Amino acid sequence: MAERIIPSSNTLVKYENPTLVTKHEERKKEKGRDESPTKGKAVSAGTDAKRETEEILNTILPPLEWEEDGQMWRQQVSTNPATRLEVVNLQEQLDMRLQQRQARETGICPVRRELYTQCFDEIIRQVTINCAERGLLLLRVRDEMRMTIEAYQALYCSSIAFGMRKALQAEQGKSDLEAQVEQLKNEKLELEHQIVELKQRAEQADRRAAETRMAEERKHTEEIAFLKKTNMQLKTQLEGIIAPKK
Repeated sequence: MAERIIPSSNTLVKYENPTLVTKHEERKKEKGRDESPTKGKAVSAGTDAKRETEEILNTILPPLEWEEDGQMWRQQVSTNPATRLEVVNLQEQLDMRLQQRQARETGICPVRRELYTQCFDEIIRQVTINCAERGLLLLRVRDEMRMTIEAYQALYCSSIAFGMRKALQAEQGKSDLEAQVEQLKNEKLELEHQIVELKQRAEQADRRAAETRMAEERKHTEEIAFLKKTNMQLKTQLEGIIAPKK
């Protein structure tokens, strides 16, 4: 089942009345069988030009087709030339719909872009009816404009994705740095504890060394005093032995 496109009443492009595809085709075939070969050859140049214009319009602005209640309906763009009043009305309709749908005047606005696209398609339709070559040239301009916008959209989406990846990488790098900072803080605290412990050990070693030195000095002093005392006793005993002999 074909997808139903936006109804022609909701677009700025002017369309013909919808036609039933099956009945239209059957009527066209019956009419072709009834006509004689001579009558088929006597087609006027104006009819050929109109048919060519219709084909070009259907190429530029494809007909709307949808299925409803098991029947296929088709709605083609209008082939009637636009009058000056219709052009003025188109401008008024554009301004009114911009205001009704609250389109933004500046910046990116999908609503404003949609309405201006419809307006440009209607201008292409009007120009194509008067000059098919000019309409085809405007078609190239429209397609180039669409490709440019799509390229900008793709670039915008890729830049957004790139920015998101960089933001995630930065966030991940930030968490890694925070974890590294926390690890360094823990190492710092551990080293400070080691410094305090080593200072305590150094103070204890200094106290023990001082106590050992004082003990050795006291022992050395006692030994010197003992030796002096022993020396004095030996001198006294020696003098006592020598004195009687005289």
